[in-house]
Amino acid sequence: MRRCILCLTLLSFAMPAWCGKKMTVEQLRELLFSCQQDKRPDADVATALEQVELTEELTRSAMNSLIGLVNGPLSTEQIYVLEARSAYLTPPLSDLPDTPAPGPAAEKTILTLAQTYIANTYEQLPLLAATKTTLRFQDNTNALAASSGVGGSAKDAVTSSGLSNPVTFIRYINATARPVIIERGAEKRTTEKDPTRWGANGSVEIQKPEPGLDLIFKEAQGAGTIRWLRWELIDRKPAGVFSFEVPRQKSKFAVDVCCFPDLKQAGIARFYSATTGRQVAGPEASNGGGVAGDFRTDTEWHPFRTIAPYHGLLFIEPDTGIVRRMIIEAELQPSDVVHQMDTRIDYARVKAGQSSFIVPVRSVINSVVVPNGDSGAGGYSTRTSLFTSEYSDYRPAPTK
Repeated sequence: MRRCILCLTLLSFAMPAWCGKKMTVEQLRELLFSCQQDKRPDADVATALEQVELTEELTRSAMNSLIGLVNGPLSTEQIYVLEARSAYLTPPLSDLPDTPAPGPAAEKTILTLAQTYIANTYEQLPLLAATKTTLRFQDNTNALAASSGVGGSAKDAVTSSGLSNPVTFIRYINATARPVIIERGAEKRTTEKDPTRWGANGSVEIQKPEPGLDLIFKEAQGAGTIRWLRWELIDRKPAGVFSFEVPRQKSKFAVDVCCFPDLKQAGIARFYSATTGRQVAGPEASNGGGVAGDFRTDTEWHPFRTIAPYHGLLFIEPDTGIVRRMIIEAELQPSDVVHQMDTRIDYARVKAGQSSFIVPVRSVINSVVVPNGDSGAGGYSTRTSLFTSEYSDYRPAPTK
């Protein structure tokens, strides 16, 4: 029996909610090749991919090489999901340069160059305009119980009837494109009011833009926790990867997610006995004692906001100090309605008008929330949402 059929059979017994089969990128490639050879239908391949958990980063170049091995939109969609979910992992060992680690003096030089670059170049970037295109991927867990009076599930989500519970799988929801302003290298928060009923519509929205490089670097430096980790290749050039941790007392990293329900029961209760029943509750009163009145459940929606400690990675060009990538993973409490908020931002040189600048070109945000909030409606459940964004069409921002 070929590998694809075997894997599909094994995956049919996988537990839901991402308790799937762990694979390297090479094993994923072998699975897709075998499925292609067996001419497996698009839906079958997608079902298998939905249950894969990668142990290595699926880089953009590797992802592009895999697209030719899938034969339809459902499996192609799941390749994009795997790329986004693995964006925070280490690439395969074969993709890492074998350059020896720098000594303490060379490490210090790289960090000094980065500090100079951020202060003298990145923080001095002019006001720029760009177009931000965001793809949302989300699983389809109900947000509220039907008894709450508020519709819960993501109505636009497409779920499969595959081998495991389809609502635990992450699927493409929608895409949006909007103009943004980039101020000192970071997206500026808009002052326009968003009429969307986030939370009540079965999805959450991250209200605060991705953090600025200058803030994260200064806080990591102030915490004194920047440490050498490894080399990686970005655009075929070596980048030094440094880890860091920022404790709560030194953090200004804001997590702002909208919205979560607060269920409030309101009304008037009137208690009666067998002798006062008709007088209090009318002719429908029971023969014994009881309670009557006007009862209702109101749902109010509130954002979750906190300043969180975090840890992450900085990817720095050793000769220039230019930061090419930043990863931030918030350290949230188990009792928080936002369980996970991981952010990756990639930077590259683009042309804006007559000049070129190194600015954000891509971001990936992986979030896990408790859509029921603290209400307990419908029991405890979580929802995973992935946001992959591309920044394009950079230009000087118009002056007022």
